[in-house]
Amino acid sequence: MAAEIISPRTLNEQDPIDPAFALHRGGKMEISATVPVRDADDLSLAYTPGVARVCTAIAEQPELVHDYTWTSNVVAVVTDGTAVLGLGDIGPAASLPVMEGKAILFKQFGGVDAIPIALDTTDVDEIIETVVRLAPSFGGVNLEDISAPRCFEIERRLQDALDIPVFHDDQHGTAVVTLAALRNAAKLTGRTLADLRAVISGAGAAGIAIAKILVGAGIGDVVLCDRKGAVHVGRNDLTDVKREIAELTNRGGLSGSLADVLAGADVFIGVSGGTVPEAAVASMAADCLIFAMANPDPEVHPDVAHKYAAVVATGRSDFPNQINNVLAFPGIFAGALQVRARRITEGMKIAAADALAGLVGDDLTAAKVIPSPFDPRVAEAVTKAVAAAARAEGVARR
Repeated sequence: MAAEIISPRTLNEQDPIDPAFALHRGGKMEISATVPVRDADDLSLAYTPGVARVCTAIAEQPELVHDYTWTSNVVAVVTDGTAVLGLGDIGPAASLPVMEGKAILFKQFGGVDAIPIALDTTDVDEIIETVVRLAPSFGGVNLEDISAPRCFEIERRLQDALDIPVFHDDQHGTAVVTLAALRNAAKLTGRTLADLRAVISGAGAAGIAIAKILVGAGIGDVVLCDRKGAVHVGRNDLTDVKREIAELTNRGGLSGSLADVLAGADVFIGVSGGTVPEAAVASMAADCLIFAMANPDPEVHPDVAHKYAAVVATGRSDFPNQINNVLAFPGIFAGALQVRARRITEGMKIAAADALAGLVGDDLTAAKVIPSPFDPRVAEAVTKAVAAAARAEGVARR
């Protein structure tokens, strides 16, 4: 369904401008100087002739670019506008308000500068070539709202081509926060990840990343479902990406519909939209955990989920336990940039999830299995954990 077109002004011309439009007028961000240019001396240092000495030094020792330019703390937020929030393929220009929003979240929650870059192409090779050519200006690349399955190839090829972190937040940010919340939900109900069988509805970018991180973190089993049902190695209609994930998951060899594999499951994770029938929810195991994260309409409404689940999480801010990527990506990039990491590894993502889970501590309840994005400890904890993991895994350069 196409997104509803909303006018900046309501039908009644006497009503005030929609506050969302008022906030966005002129954009949500700006570039500001970090040094003064008050007189000729300042100008000669910030620009010519002083800048030439710095340029020459960097030409002789390229690694100095991280010390004497902003690249050590700036990320490119790159999109082609094909999978924007719940709006879908709305194009690069219409995606810019979201990319600006992402940039200001980087700054507010992680202290990381970010520049929105909306590309007027959906061709995989052109996107990769463009980002590679832009890369010298940045310390990292955050891929955003690029549709599957192209997003997997774009991220993989950029990681191979560049020696800076490349991170598709729609995949990995969601996965990190989901793992953190699931660890605490399991703990609250007297279980560990190894005790759980999870079912994921949605085999796109987020679903596949969640499945991978849960496997890496030691979950008992996880079954991924797409429109045709359970993903398993016996299917002959799988894409290369789905075939790869089938090899890692569904060790029980389950087949059938989402409702079929939900029977007896400990965990439901929704990243697909649609509605799960209540009868299927009722067939899950006792003390089940329901993470219905579609926006604006969760796959299982919390009113229904609470009838059966010990812990309920959504993607919405008006219900407890919001699975919000802003808990992850600012600190992940801050930690990676701090140690000049070459890439963001699975170990760094799991470290971020563990740090988030640990912040809840003694406040753990069914209504709080994940910290608030406004908890001032979040960014520092994730940054430290990611930096330490990067050093331990040998991808840090300082």
